[in-house]
Amino acid sequence: MYPLTCVDGYKIPLREEVYVLDIIPFTSGPATISSDQKLSLFNPARLSSGPLVNLVTHHGNITCAKAFDVGGAVVCTAGQDGSVSMWDLRRDARQAEVARLIDNRVPVLSLACSSTGFSVVAGTELQDHQASILIWDVRSTPTPKLHYKEVHSDDVTELNFHPTNHDILLSGSTDGLVNICDTRITDEDEVVIQTFNHGASIHHAAFLNDTEVYAVSHDEKLALYDMAESTEKGAATADFGDMRNVLGCQYIANVFVKANGAGAVIGAGAHDRQAFELVHLTKGQNWNLDRDNSVGLPGAHSSEIVRSFCFYDEAQIVFSAGEDGYIKAWRPNAQ
Repeated sequence: MYPLTCVDGYKIPLREEVYVLDIIPFTSGPATISSDQKLSLFNPARLSSGPLVNLVTHHGNITCAKAFDVGGAVVCTAGQDGSVSMWDLRRDARQAEVARLIDNRVPVLSLACSSTGFSVVAGTELQDHQASILIWDVRSTPTPKLHYKEVHSDDVTELNFHPTNHDILLSGSTDGLVNICDTRITDEDEVVIQTFNHGASIHHAAFLNDTEVYAVSHDEKLALYDMAESTEKGAATADFGDMRNVLGCQYIANVFVKANGAGAVIGAGAHDRQAFELVHLTKGQNWNLDRDNSVGLPGAHSSEIVRSFCFYDEAQIVFSAGEDGYIKAWRPNAQ
C-alpha cells in the first residue's frame, strides 16, 4: 500500500456534531453537502481557508447532491421535504438558487443529472406503498415531465445516467434490483429494458463503461453486470462477494468510476483502525482488484466513518470527507 499524506483540511466550526455527507467534484474544486444543511465550495489549494461559497439549503434535511454541470459549477440538491434545488455556485449567494423543482412531497434519497439531456431525476423513499422516479426537463416547467411509480418496490437509493446516452438511466433500490431504464418510454410496463438482481439492498451502483455496471449493497457485497446481449440476462459477470472479507475492511464508502472506461476506485474503510484504502478495480481479460497498488490515507478521519472521497488525477490530490465534520486533502510524498 502506498500511503498519502494529509496536507490540508477544514473542519466545520460548530459545537454540535456535523457530518460532511458527500463530496461533489467540480473542475474548479470540491463541493460538499453537510448535515448542518450547507452546500459549500472549496478552493482545492486552500481548504483550511474555509469555503469560497457557503449556502444554506432548504430541504428540511439535505440527503443528496449531484453535479449538473461539472465545468460550470451547477449542482442539484434534494432532501426530506421532497424538493430539488439547482444552484449556480458562481453566483452571488442571494441569487445562487437558480431553480426549485417541485410537485413532490416524498423524501428524496437519490439524484441524477444530465446537462446534455437537460434532465434532473429524483428517486424517493417508499411511501404509501409507492417509490417514485421523477424526471424534470429543466428547460420547461418546474413540474416533472415523467413520473415512474412501479420501477421499484422499495426506496430508490441510487440513480445514474449512462456515460454516453442521456436517455438511459440506471436505478438501484433497497428492493435489491438494479434497473436500466429508457426514459424515452413513458409506459411503465416497457420502461425497464434490463434488470440485475443483486439480491441485497443497493447502496451504490453506476455504469463502469457503455455496457458494464457495478453494484455494491448496504451489506458491502460487490458484483459487476453487463448489458451486452452475449451475457446471460441478469447474471453477475463478476461476483466479488462481501468486501469486508475480501479487503479486510468494515465498510465501502463508495466506488469512484474513472473517465474513459479506465476502471474504478473503491474506497474501503476500517474506523477501528483509523484506516481508509483506495483500491483500483481494473480490467484486463477480466475485472480484478489491484491490491498491490492500493493507496492509503493514514489516520483517515480518526475513528469516524469516511462518507465520501474523490480524486483529481492530474493534480495528484485526493479529497475525503467524514462524520468528523472534516474535508481533507491528501497528496503523495508531501514535503
